[in-house]
Amino acid sequence: MHTVDSAPRTSAAWWAETRTDPSRLHAWLFAQYRGEVTAARRILALRDAHAAPGSRAHRLLTVIAGQERDHADWVGELLHARGLAPVVVGAPEARYWKQTLPAVVDLETGCAVGAHAEAMRLARIEAIAGDAAAPPDIREVFARILPQERFHERAFRSLATPASLAATGAAHELGLAVLGLEA
Repeated sequence: MHTVDSAPRTSAAWWAETRTDPSRLHAWLFAQYRGEVTAARRILALRDAHAAPGSRAHRLLTVIAGQERDHADWVGELLHARGLAPVVVGAPEARYWKQTLPAVVDLETGCAVGAHAEAMRLARIEAIAGDAAAPPDIREVFARILPQERFHERAFRSLATPASLAATGAAHELGLAVLGLEA
């Protein structure tokens, strides 16, 4: 298990540790469920605070939030298949988001934070979807999520600016450090 004082790990190393330990796998599935549920809420809040109705940003953020809700449903099905009730467990902003959300001051910085987060998630999802040793149901769900997460990263990046990406980069690095992941 990773501690804050440990060296950062790759997503593949993190996944290999997680998939082989049933208690870690279940805790991770609950964290994924929480993350997907709360992502939809955060994205809608960003949209409502900073995107004009009918604008491209409003439309893109609405689509992304809807897909995040779908992902929550799919992860909820994985929990059900393991005899677990899909519930939001733990504080949604206790680690990565605690470091990154304070950098959000407008649409561009909010989307920059989203782009950074989605790029990080892509590395994890690619590790899971490409792992032949992963539980087949998990691999299938994350293979289904993968193209949508690629779209999310591109969409967020298209709504950010080079300046907002740079301005939020340090917060993202702090978030990665808290998770114990490499950049």
